[in-house]
Amino acid sequence: MQREEFLQQLWLDYIHLHPELGGEHPWARGDDAEYLAILTLNIGAFCAEAVQSTLMRFGYRPTGRFAIVDRGLLVTLLAPPDDGAWLLLGEFQTGALTREHRQRLQALVDRTQPQDYRGQNLLCRGRPWPMPDWATYQGLEAEHPLAAWLAIMGPRLHHAGFDCDRLGSDLNSLDRSMQRAGLLGSIDPMQNVFPVSPLLNYRFYPACAQRLPFAGGDEHRISTGGIALVQKSLAGTHERAAELLLPHHTRCEIA
Repeated sequence: MQREEFLQQLWLDYIHLHPELGGEHPWARGDDAEYLAILTLNIGAFCAEAVQSTLMRFGYRPTGRFAIVDRGLLVTLLAPPDDGAWLLLGEFQTGALTREHRQRLQALVDRTQPQDYRGQNLLCRGRPWPMPDWATYQGLEAEHPLAAWLAIMGPRLHHAGFDCDRLGSDLNSLDRSMQRAGLLGSIDPMQNVFPVSPLLNYRFYPACAQRLPFAGGDEHRISTGGIALVQKSLAGTHERAAELLLPHHTRCEIA
């Protein structure tokens, strides 16, 4: 698989899950994204180190590492080999869970078939383990929403972020466009996967809830991602918005 095919599959999987995010706005295309936020977890072949090795074969280069302690995340920022979207690879630390819920999540992952551990399309082919039951999801969601998200989604693209300046517009104008489409943005940092630096203004728009079938046959409506708009607070900065996205105090040294 080449990088272009990987990005196409990643975007098609995202739009398949969130069709309302792909058709309303002509600018909302994978090619125009400023960054793509991918989530995985620190178990076996799904750990960030294994996923990152594949991404590096596609030409991405790690440029920063961040610890988001209150979210249980380690995030690696990867620069593209061209002017395309940057990647934020977030690895959920299962140690942030209590023993009971950690074991339940581990039990799900352990049911992954061997063939689903392999291949460069790991992030594009859906959840590799069986769907949890509703009670398991509720327990995980109450303790840590990202653990619950991973339980029902698997390693995957969580959301795409778009830089208003690169789109040739401003945040307020695009926000009004999103509202007309029925998507309401939030500036609450807890709505997003990670906190956002004060160097950026941003809005995060949760996707419309989708009806998902859980183990046991019951169905429930769940919001499984979203879209983000960002704009630099200060004009004239040379860095890409993706480079400024995470707060400076969360940065770690790369070993």
